[in-house]
Amino acid sequence: MADDGRTFDAAATEAVLSGKAAQRDLLRFLTCGSVDDGKSTLIGRILYDSKLIFEDQLKSLERDSKARGRAGGALDLSLLVDGLQAEREQGITIDVAWRYFTTDRRKFIVADTPGHEQYTRNMATGASNAELAVLLVDARKGVLVQTRRHATIARLMGLRHVVLAVNKMDLVGYDQATFEAIRADFVDFARRIDLPEPVCIPVSALMGDNVVNRGDGMPWYDGPTLLPYLEEVDVVQDSVSAPFRFPVQWVNRPNLDFRGYCGTVASGVVRPGDRIVVNPSGRPTTVARVVDFSGDREQAAAGESVTLTLADEVDVARGDVISPADARPQVADQVAAHIVWMSEEPLYPERGYLLKIGHATVPAQVTEIKHRLDVNTQAKLAAKRLDLNEVAYCNLSLGRPVPFDPYEDNRTTGGFILIDRATNHTVGCGMIAFGLRRAANIHWQALEVDKAARAHQKHQRPCVLWFTGLSGAGKSTVANLVEKRLLAMGHHSYILDGDNVRHGLNRDLGFTPEDRVENIRRVAEVARLFVDAGLIVLVSFISPYRAERQLAREKVADGEFLEVFVDAPLAVCEQRDPKGLYRKARAGQIKNFTGIDSDYEPPEAPELHLRTDQASPDELADEIVQALRARGMLK
Repeated sequence: MADDGRTFDAAATEAVLSGKAAQRDLLRFLTCGSVDDGKSTLIGRILYDSKLIFEDQLKSLERDSKARGRAGGALDLSLLVDGLQAEREQGITIDVAWRYFTTDRRKFIVADTPGHEQYTRNMATGASNAELAVLLVDARKGVLVQTRRHATIARLMGLRHVVLAVNKMDLVGYDQATFEAIRADFVDFARRIDLPEPVCIPVSALMGDNVVNRGDGMPWYDGPTLLPYLEEVDVVQDSVSAPFRFPVQWVNRPNLDFRGYCGTVASGVVRPGDRIVVNPSGRPTTVARVVDFSGDREQAAAGESVTLTLADEVDVARGDVISPADARPQVADQVAAHIVWMSEEPLYPERGYLLKIGHATVPAQVTEIKHRLDVNTQAKLAAKRLDLNEVAYCNLSLGRPVPFDPYEDNRTTGGFILIDRATNHTVGCGMIAFGLRRAANIHWQALEVDKAARAHQKHQRPCVLWFTGLSGAGKSTVANLVEKRLLAMGHHSYILDGDNVRHGLNRDLGFTPEDRVENIRRVAEVARLFVDAGLIVLVSFISPYRAERQLAREKVADGEFLEVFVDAPLAVCEQRDPKGLYRKARAGQIKNFTGIDSDYEPPEAPELHLRTDQASPDELADEIVQALRARGMLK
């Protein structure tokens, strides 16, 4: 409630809604479905029959249709949308094609998304920005697995309006029974996934039937045609009447007299005088001003970009979310969420990623895959990893608490993406269901003896020497020699050897990629505890993946992690073969053996690079001790 007794409130909301109603509203929709169902042709038909193509575009279309078209000499309307050369050559859509057009009744932004399974991630991208999905089905093929996959993603992305366009009716003789069978099949599937009942329209994008105009092919159909339906469908979201959410994008500090917080209102309405809090800190204050490029405003509503100034000096940073004091988002560092995996590199539980929600980016791990969803049958299946295009329900652990709303309540504050830490590529998208409270009663216990005191007692600076390399490269040999030298010098150390740890702490793990990730995660946690105890920790593990070595590095403070790449050619390692493992791997007796049938990702910038085929183990051990002295680890 504001100081004058106002709430966040019905009057302002009604004013905003009435103002929007006076304008020609905007519909964002996407076309999706299986490959070659005619999505691009459908959009082209809408533009062509609505006379929304300029004369020069029409001439270009006629020329390109003769050169590349597949419409038997007629206009190939798909070329209006498929802009990439590879798309035109193959007759498919690869990337998301965005098109903007306007009719007398409405403005439209349409995302033409690919149908190929390998490009499902592009469909998810289009769905995340849409309010309605036009899902195409080839009348000759019916509902396919990719059709069900796209429908499932549309539901998870919060789309409440779906149109099933049964295309290519001309190729089945405009048969009503074919349409009714497909409609019944899809409506049944929609009911099973809790998708609002779709509007089903039989169309021929090539001939134009029921796209903009009715045509003569289907007199038995008395429902709406596609474009008029899109012009009339009510997709008004409750984003204005929902609780106010303002993700902070930028702290604007042009001079000493002004500090503002810039962003786009995700939902609700804000006005000067409103009582708000900054999340996740929970610090309360009051909105002093609402400002845009034209000056001060009386209010701002969902979708509008403004700058807020606050009455008090409170700490606000990029990624924080400003909300009403009496309607706050949830704040948690563990959440349950649906994830759509978008990378050819699998998702492994406990592997480190970056999670971006709103304008906040935090470290994150999938701690558990609760189940993988079979998009065809909707069965919930056990899974230890996620592959490209798979959908799963997971638990995630975040590096710090973040503010959020369940995705079904607010798509902006409930949706996130996962980013590969090494490549910075987006590898997944997710929709938060709820926060996990399982550790809410656990807090860090303050200890009076800390790491610095323990290290001072031992006359050394604690660190991790992480020895990585192929089996037989010489990791354990060099690590043992280093520890013997440290012991002789009076220093305190401990070796965590890969083989030894698997006899106890990690005896339950195998050698699959999933188990290798968990193997390193556990060892990294143990190494962190030993560093806190003031020890110099020597970790000798193949540790084949860069992502897990990076995760181990981040467990300790800057300067406390030295990656030691023990490097020897594979042929040399096989020749040494101290345990006979290479021979067994070559004979097929050992599966997932690093260097043979499992990849090793060498370090890109190790602190120490030891070539064991060019120097003796004693020389290399001395090199490591000298490096520790040079870094001030040994006093």
